[in-house]
Formats: sequence, C-alpha cells, structure tokens
Amino acid sequence: MAITIRHDPHSHAHEESIPGTVNLAAKEGEETHYGQALFPVPSADPNDPLQWTKFKKHMIMFCACAFSFLGISALLGPAVYIGLWSAQFNVDPNTAAGLVNYPNLIFGFGSVILVPLYKRYGRRPVMLLSLVAYIGGIIGASQSTTYGGLLAWRIVHAFGSGVCEALPVQLVNDIFFLHERGKKLGWYTVALCLGATGPMFCGFMLAAGYSWNLFFYVELAFALTLLILCFLFVEESLYFRAPVAPSVGSSTSGSNLEVVTSAATTAEGDEKKRQPATAELSDNPVLHPQRKSWKQQLNIFPDKFDYTCDFWTMPLRAFTHLLVPSTFWVITTYGIYIGLCGFSFNFVFPMKIVQPPYSWPETNSGLSAIATFVGFGLALPLLPASDILAAKLTRRNGGVREAEMRLGVLIPAAFVAPAGQVLFGMAAARDLHWICYFIAIGITQWAGYFYFTLTLAYAVDSYNANLSEMLIIMNLGKQAISFGFSGELLNWILKHGYITIVVAAFVPILVVNNMMVFVFMIWGKRIRVTMANSWLARFHGKSVTQGEGH
Repeated sequence: MAITIRHDPHSHAHEESIPGTVNLAAKEGEETHYGQALFPVPSADPNDPLQWTKFKKHMIMFCACAFSFLGISALLGPAVYIGLWSAQFNVDPNTAAGLVNYPNLIFGFGSVILVPLYKRYGRRPVMLLSLVAYIGGIIGASQSTTYGGLLAWRIVHAFGSGVCEALPVQLVNDIFFLHERGKKLGWYTVALCLGATGPMFCGFMLAAGYSWNLFFYVELAFALTLLILCFLFVEESLYFRAPVAPSVGSSTSGSNLEVVTSAATTAEGDEKKRQPATAELSDNPVLHPQRKSWKQQLNIFPDKFDYTCDFWTMPLRAFTHLLVPSTFWVITTYGIYIGLCGFSFNFVFPMKIVQPPYSWPETNSGLSAIATFVGFGLALPLLPASDILAAKLTRRNGGVREAEMRLGVLIPAAFVAPAGQVLFGMAAARDLHWICYFIAIGITQWAGYFYFTLTLAYAVDSYNANLSEMLIIMNLGKQAISFGFSGELLNWILKHGYITIVVAAFVPILVVNNMMVFVFMIWGKRIRVTMANSWLARFHGKSVTQGEGH
C-alpha cells in the first residue's frame, strides 16, 4: 500500500558547528522555500509532525493561539474593574490592582511545573489538563464574593493558562520548518498581544450595564469550546526524529522512497505557488509505518514518554539560561513591554480618562484597547517580513543562514516604541486630547509586536540547547520583571508624577533594551561563537534534545 508524504526527506540542510548558523543550500531537485532547503530535515514517516497536512498544523496553531488569547485576556481584562473592586471589597486601588498583579506573577511561574510535564508526558495531555485548570479557575472567579476568594481563583486560572506562553513556541518548533518560524511565531504574538485588549471587552460589558461577573462567564464559554477543539484537533507532537544524514543526491537508488521533485521545488520566494512534495513509500510496516487513524490521533497520551527529561532538575537547569545573552534579551523585552508599557496603559488610561478634563464614564475606560487593535492590525501585513529578509540575506550569503539575519526588521520599531511611551506620558501629564493616548498606545503596540516576535525567534534560532528549559526561564523572568515594575506602578505615578515615572524613568529603560538590536546585529555571531565554546554550552549539551534548538 502506498503512503503519501508531503515534504522531501532528502534535504541537505544542516546546522554548522556554530549554533545558529545553518547551511540551507539546496541540491538540484530538492524542495525549497524562498530559495532555501528544508530545515529541520523531515523524516519519511507520515506521523512526523513536519509531514502533517497544512490543515492539521494550522488547526493546532489556532488552538494554541486561542488559548494564549483567552489566558492573557482573562489575566489583563479585569484591570478595568480595579475601581469597582476597590469600592466593592473596601480596599485601596493599589491593593485592588493586586487582583491583576499577583495572577500575572503566577502566570509565569506555572511554567516551572507545566513545561517539564509536557516535555516528559507530551504536549497534548498537558494542554488539555491546563485548559481544565483554567476553566475551573474561571468558574471560581465568576462566583467569588470576597477579595481573598477572587484572588485565589484568579491565581488558579492564571496558573493553568500560564503554559499557553510556552506551548505555542514549542509547537512551532515541533511542526514547522525554519523558513516558516518568523511568520508562525507572529501568529502567536498577535494572539498574545490581542489578549491585552481584554479591558476593552470588559468596558463594553460595563457600558451595557452588566456586572464584572459576566466577563468570566464569557471567558468560560469560549474556554469550553476551545477544550472541545483541542481534544479533536491537537494531536500529540512529541516525536523522536532520528538524525538524518544528507543523502548523496535528490533520490537514492534502491530506496523505498520515490520523491516527486518537480513539485517539491518552488519558485524563489513564492510560497503560494508551491505544490506539496509527495512521495510514495512501499508497504513496509517497520521502516514506514502507516499514518495513525483518527481514533489513534485522539489518544490523550503519546506512544511513549520522554524519560530522558529529568523532571526535577530541569527547572533548576533552566536558570543557567539567564547567562545566554539572547535568552536574557527576550526576558527583558517581554518584561519591559508588559510591565512598563502594557500596565502603564491598562492602569493609567482608565484612571485618567474618567477624571476632568475628559470625564468619560467609567464604562468607557477600556476603550483604549481599540488603539491596541489598530496597532497590531497594522503589523499583520508584515508577519512574514523577517522570514523574507532572512531568506534574501541567506541567498546573498551562499545559502548559509545566520540567526541575526532577521533582526533588521526591528530597526524601525526600536525608535517607534520609545516615542509612543513619551507621547503617552506627556498626554497624561499635560491633559492632552484623548486621541494622543490612542496614538501613543497604537504605535507602541505596533513596535511591541515586532520585539515580542523577533527577539523570541532570534533566541530559538541562535542557541541550540534544550528549548523547553529556555522557555521556563523566559516565562519566569519576564513575569517577574513585569511584576516588579507593575507592583507599585500606581503608587510611583501618584507620588512622583507622569513625567518623572513614565517618561524620565521608563523610557530610558525601554531605549536601552531596544538598542540591543544593534549589538546583536553587529556582534551577535561573535557572542554565539563564544557561547558555543563555553562551559555553559557543554553543560547544556548534557541535556540537549535532538532537534529542539532548530
């Protein structure tokens, strides 16, 4: 019986001795995208996640992105209710803000447990279990009548949804090729960032006269729907792919594999015209297993667990990734954009807009999220920009890809974000027209999209140690930094003023972080070479998982 596979397993692409440097030069007749060979090299097994259909892959990414959207929106959306909760629970506004700040901290720390779980026992069971925990927390929050009870249930749903910041990145690594990574991570980033528009939905519900409980009911309805979709479509992507040595030619004499190379080769840079590579495998149940049936794909657990994963020491090893410059840059980027920019917008705008000279009704205090929608909407057409730029530079470099080649897309964003933060601070301090707030938020979020996506893609590209360990410390670090900035944000502003805190204190921090793009563009490869020859690389090499750094 013939078995159809979709991608050519004869790719000659391979990683060079320096992590982050990949030779993507293709031999004649091999499948290419943007003029580059496939990497990672897929196996001839139809159950290899790299060989799954586009529909399967995109449904998995949709579910993962939807989980990210729900998790972030449930985390940040209730920022609109801080004033209401302050009055209802008889606490000061800064204490009421703890109903957002503390769940935000737990959101990151959930990775300490959930990432090692999915590393050993599979992505599918942990995703389903996390969704159940998230749903339970949402139900409890919707029924809470005390400050302590609401905080406890908020922590539960934040812990359950915390894995949604690691799983999408892991899934992109599992099921997509290098040439797709920037665009697919962009999908995740858009979902993550659009979750920050949660305050807008809360504001709409308040404007319609509904209580804050309704927000959690709506989140619950979507979460239950997502749980069903995940059960039906999110197949286990934990796959043990044997290293593939490059073949001598595009086809091998006597092989059981027959590749239709004419369909596999693409027009340079024109992915839309690509027809899937197909291959026929002779009936051999040992070398070439059949594609799993629909019923088998619905199994909760994978065929075998990854017992090479040391569940207890993995979180401890993750802290050593703080010494990896590209990883630390991701942590500071997310922490600063969430803690300085995101929380400034979510806390300051609702407080300012209900006071003179604006005097908006409190029910409209979440409308600033419209600016977030516009900002991210303007970024959407540029989703594949980093992949296209990297591909062009790769071809110029003789088919050799350097991790830094996608970073040029960050240069405009490096200057736009600080400008937006300055405008926001000045608008708040000088009571400028409300449109200034919207412009400031929109352009900052536009720039934030690129920094969220491309710093993460660069970190995954440039250091081939265990990705799961890297994701643990990324989530811990960025949530800790954002919590540190946001915990006393309102008190700092009320005490020192908008100019002093938002402009004079926050903007220089943002500028220094953004300017690091030039450091990595110029010296990034030298840094990678140094790291590859360090004791840290040897230490991480003891726990590396084949293919997890690509």
